[in-house]
Amino acid sequence: MTQMPKSLTPDLRQSEEPLAEISARLEKVSAEERVRWALERFRPEIMLSTSFGAQSAVSLHMVTQQWPDVPVVMVDTGYLFPETYRFADQLIERLKLNLKVYRTDTSAAWLEARHGKLWEHGIEGIEQYNKMTKVEPMNRAIRELGVRGWITGLRRQQAKSRSELGVLGLQNGIVKIQPIIDWTDKMVFQYLTKHDLPYHPLWEKGYVSIGDIHTTRPLTGDMTEEETRFFGLKRECGLHDSGTLDPGL
Repeated sequence: MTQMPKSLTPDLRQSEEPLAEISARLEKVSAEERVRWALERFRPEIMLSTSFGAQSAVSLHMVTQQWPDVPVVMVDTGYLFPETYRFADQLIERLKLNLKVYRTDTSAAWLEARHGKLWEHGIEGIEQYNKMTKVEPMNRAIRELGVRGWITGLRRQQAKSRSELGVLGLQNGIVKIQPIIDWTDKMVFQYLTKHDLPYHPLWEKGYVSIGDIHTTRPLTGDMTEEETRFFGLKRECGLHDSGTLDPGL
């Protein structure tokens, strides 16, 4: 077995170079070992975020196998597909998830009454919408849960914007752990099959990246995966963009 990296210290978390070295070591171990390292280092000040997207069952299963009570944070914009809510209910019941749902203080209807359909107003409108409905609730989750470590299900194969990500990253002082960052679609399929876990029900209808109902499209032959979100104007929703989290965290 590959030797696991030594624990991060508070000083090391402020230094990009040592974090990169630890991340490089974690590249050489399995996804399960990466999860184990993260939990040993940060528990209980750690969370797993999920969108209950196409392949979310992988991370939800993998992490809860090692810590069943891990806080699982979902940001609910109020505009998710009905299938997403039902898929969430299915996995909540099966995996007994310790789910923490965060939402903006303003309802979807009130948001539209005040600002209109922001997602129809180009990149600026989309970014304003994402900041209000996704980034602010996630900032609140991180503060309230006292998070120092954040496990995500990001993969390099999903988008160009993720192609350079390491196993570890640092976002406004929060250490992000991406255990399946180097996994291929085939590896995801094999894990889901091995553990009899489901894809999101919209996967079979061509949806490869699933977010809000108004800014998500199925993949067609003339599109890249990135173009299925936000009309092809951008890929990330803001949660994983550098500098979007509250710098005061």
